Amino acid sequence: MRRRREPESSNIAFLDVISCGFGAIILLLVITESSAPVSLDPTIDPDDMPVAELQEQLFEIRGETQVVNRELDARREQISVYRERVARLQDELSDIQGRYAASVDMADERQDEQRQLAIARQSLSAEMQRLLGEDHTPDNNMIGGIPADSEYIIFVIDTSGSMFFNTWPRVLSMIEEVLDVYPEVKGMQIMNDMGDYMFSSFRGEWIPDTPARRQAVINTLRTWSPFSNSSPVEGITRALNTFASPDDKVSIFVFGDDFLPGGSIRRVVETVDRLNPRDENGDPMVRIHAVGFPVLFDLDPRYQESLYNFATLMRELTHRNGGSFVGLNAY
Repeated sequence: MRRRREPESSNIAFLDVISCGFGAIILLLVITESSAPVSLDPTIDPDDMPVAELQEQLFEIRGETQVVNRELDARREQISVYRERVARLQDELSDIQGRYAASVDMADERQDEQRQLAIARQSLSAEMQRLLGEDHTPDNNMIGGIPADSEYIIFVIDTSGSMFFNTWPRVLSMIEEVLDVYPEVKGMQIMNDMGDYMFSSFRGEWIPDTPARRQAVINTLRTWSPFSNSSPVEGITRALNTFASPDDKVSIFVFGDDFLPGGSIRRVVETVDRLNPRDENGDPMVRIHAVGFPVLFDLDPRYQESLYNFATLMRELTHRNGGSFVGLNAY
């Protein structure tokens, strides 16, 4: 009996050891398994990619590079254009500043000359009054060869590109000189060679002569450039049709540089003679004066014939209508 119990106890002990070991393994698994397993995406090794796919990516990169290079070249061209434009604008600004400085100097010189002329006129008038007596009245009121006996004055100004972009400061100075010759008139009017009025509110009416109005005329003229066909005929005929009157002393001042070769000088002269008849003394109702600007001499030689036509027409009109023609030698 004792010999039979010894092997049975040893078997039980072996089973206990096995059970404890198996339980320990299960306990370790329970402790370490705190979360579900995470599967990671496998990274693709470029060496494992097929050659065709790599070539396709290379072509896409090259295409994008070409697009970027084209955009870069376009930007560089735009920058170059902008730089050229800035340089050109700087040159124009320098030219304008130089012309402005020159015009300021000329204005100062002109003011000095006007002051000296005013002093000379005052002294001359006093001396003439002393010598001729207080009751003496001059037979002919002439200043610089231009009769200054008019009560109303009209400016007919060529506003074409050749005038506006080349000699406009000289035009302004000449208008100021004419206004100085007429220190006070009953009315004035300004229109271009097409007969368009500068101030539409005074269309067909006289502009009152005041210092403020004269300054407004000069200020507006600085930028006034309506369409022009470079022919003074329309402006002269409209001025005569609207303002010519036997009861008013009117003078027209024509400023221009051009009369197209196709125009008939004889027809213009005959039309003006009909619109501006003479009185019993042979004097026209309206005096016509003209100033010619030699702008076309510096442009294409083919245009010089137009300048000669203008001078011929104005010389004939002023001669037949009691006025004076002044041809400038510089502008």
